[in-house]
Formats: sequence, C-alpha cells, structure tokens
Amino acid sequence: MTSRTLITIKDGKRRFNHRIAGLAFRDGHVLVHRATHEAFWTFPGGRAEIGETSQETLRREMMEELQVEAKIERLLWIVENFFDYEGKAWHELGLYYLMEIPDRFPFHPADIVHHIQDGKNALEFKWVPATGEALKRLDIPPYFIADEIETLPQSPKHIIWHDGDLDLK
Repeated sequence: MTSRTLITIKDGKRRFNHRIAGLAFRDGHVLVHRATHEAFWTFPGGRAEIGETSQETLRREMMEELQVEAKIERLLWIVENFFDYEGKAWHELGLYYLMEIPDRFPFHPADIVHHIQDGKNALEFKWVPATGEALKRLDIPPYFIADEIETLPQSPKHIIWHDGDLDLK
C-alpha cells in the first residue's frame, strides 16, 4: 500500500481542508452519510490526496466507502466554507460534483443502507428526499445546498459560505 498524504493543514486551533463530495440521486432522493458519533449528515466524499485530481478523489472515496465505481458527472459548486468543529476553526475548500452510482447499490428510502468502518469512525449512509425541506430538517452542511438541491446549477458555481458552529448542531 502506498503512503497517503491528505490535503489538510493544521495551525493550532485552525485547519485547512480540501474536500471533494458527490451528490448521487435516485428516485427523487439523494445519498447522504455521517460519522455515527456526529449529529449532522453531509454528502459522501472525503479529503483529496496530494497529486490526485478532484474526480480521482471522488472515485477513490466511493470505492473505499461504498465499494462501487462512481461515474463523475459535472462540477456543481466550488465552496469556500468556514465553520467551527471539534473546537477548531476550519477553512475548507470543497468541490461538489453530480455523480452516478450503480443501481446495484442498495436503495431504501429513509433507511440506513450501508455501514463502513473508516479508520476510527463508523460511517452510515442513507437516501433522503432531495428537497430543501428534507435537507434542512436533517441538518446537512453546507447549508446553502438545501436551497439549491431542487434546481442544481448547470455550470459550476463559486460560493463563499459560513456554516457557523457545527459543534452546536
């Protein structure tokens, strides 16, 4: 196994993170995941590695977490996201793609459809209605996506966003 270098810079109580995530849709639902120790959900993805393109990152993450080959479609958002989490101030550069995952990946609306142990964290995945109301109710950062989930941008959109204190969620 080759050595992995994730793109995260730490400076005391501040962190910079380069995250790639994907939105997969099926039957009016979108796939979300969370670490089981967290209250909030987010879109599947992970940290980029040095030397890896964003699309390579997303394909690798989907293979590692879902054991499926994702088809990466278009870039939706480039997000400069600022938030507090686990007592640290985060500055995250996030790229959010539209993606397609194979039909063989389980689909059961509102049920947990997949679990995985990712290092020290357990992750769980489920499908939720792809509506602004459902995403707001479930508390899914970055929060602007709830307002745009029903009308995805046709070309990449740059967003500067402040998610606030995720420790309070």
